[in-house]
Amino acid sequence: MRKYILHTLLLALLSTVTYAKIQLPDIISDNMVLQQNTQVKLWGKASPQSVVSIKSSWDEKTYTTRSNSNGQWIISISTPKAGYTPQSISFSDGEAVTLNNILIGEVWFCSGQSNMEMPLNGFPNCPVLDANKSIANAAQFRSGIRFATIDKTPAVTPQETCKGKWKECIPENAPWFSATAFHFATALYKVLNVPIGIINCSWGGSTVEGWLPESVLKEYPDVDLKKAGSKDGAEYMQPMIMYNGMLKPLENYTIKGFLWYQGESNLGKHDTYAERLATMVKLWRKEWGLGELPFYYVEIAPYEYGKGDLGAYLREAQFKAQKLIPSSGMISTNDLVEPYEAHNIHPRNKTAVGQRLCYMALSRTYGIKGISDHGPIYKSMEIKNNKAILSFDNAKNGFSRMQDIKGFEIAGADKIFYPATAMLDWRQHIIVSSSKVSNPVAVRYGFRNFLPGNIYNNREQPLYPFRTDQW
Repeated sequence: MRKYILHTLLLALLSTVTYAKIQLPDIISDNMVLQQNTQVKLWGKASPQSVVSIKSSWDEKTYTTRSNSNGQWIISISTPKAGYTPQSISFSDGEAVTLNNILIGEVWFCSGQSNMEMPLNGFPNCPVLDANKSIANAAQFRSGIRFATIDKTPAVTPQETCKGKWKECIPENAPWFSATAFHFATALYKVLNVPIGIINCSWGGSTVEGWLPESVLKEYPDVDLKKAGSKDGAEYMQPMIMYNGMLKPLENYTIKGFLWYQGESNLGKHDTYAERLATMVKLWRKEWGLGELPFYYVEIAPYEYGKGDLGAYLREAQFKAQKLIPSSGMISTNDLVEPYEAHNIHPRNKTAVGQRLCYMALSRTYGIKGISDHGPIYKSMEIKNNKAILSFDNAKNGFSRMQDIKGFEIAGADKIFYPATAMLDWRQHIIVSSSKVSNPVAVRYGFRNFLPGNIYNNREQPLYPFRTDQW
């Protein structure tokens, strides 16, 4: 009996000692990047109703808070101007825990499906452009770029934590960094000359509904919430499980903005996509509580879906979403595929995708003048002499070529579209015609599942796909 009592007391003591040590979520770890010049949130668990102290190396200031009855605590601390000097933070409620090699800089949250998830290492039979070069040269960014890649974690109820620690940018780690986010980060780093932190919270194949909570989804008649957590169909297509398991645990982490690359799994749902994406962004911004965080996203690339031209309609919905989402912008990828990639939903050129997102952030978020952040946009059409004369916004200095322009189609009253000849005049118009259409009524550009274009403004920003009709 005495032996049993001693054993029980020992277990209780060990349990108390283990719990007394501060517990931090994975996202608060060595090597992390904290957003500069602001109040950042830190959180975790400790002994219930205990005083938790936090000390930062950059100002030697000590902050205190008290854990609640469940041991949970959260606090905001001040961060300085960005810098490359590694910092540390100590946490204690009686037993100290210290995090090291922390940088202060700019933090971006990246999400979506497989084209955001796609690492520099690529997917089977789907390589990434210049991957080996990017990986080999990763160490040149060791002093300033860090990545946290979140594990795929499905959940039917909101979770407190998820897996995904911060890692330095070195060849050993780089193969598993999101390729799109990597090229965004390196481009941003070179211009701003501050540390860059990337949180990659993506799941290949996920729908926009997968990143929304039950409270929103129950209002959508086409969403079956019973599929969440079930074995009915592909897990990656289930609603709300990404929101609960991966997004919700990260909403306290202070960030600068969002990057989003998703849409392929919402093919055929173009009538609802723009509104639901806008709802998602509004919800995320509210839950982060950091104001109107910028939201920059990627147009899905040309791909031969084999389902009519549903890809074109989804891209159109993505383009329209810009008007529904304040402080947002979409980059086009219509030109970033090779002919052989018609049946590859993961095109290799992630370099230009990341760079174009960076140009948008530099121009719109960081206010750097002189950078072109998007391509020409269709404005109006005039019919004259059996030709369509098209005008565009954001093309005042003209286009990138005057001949061999690809991607245009033209139709008459019969609504049959034919490949068209496109030429420029000297007033920044594109003149479109076809010998098969004598009285044109509509023009389309890149408006197919797979119809890459090749025309840009004079900063090599591509013309967005469009249609003049609404048939």
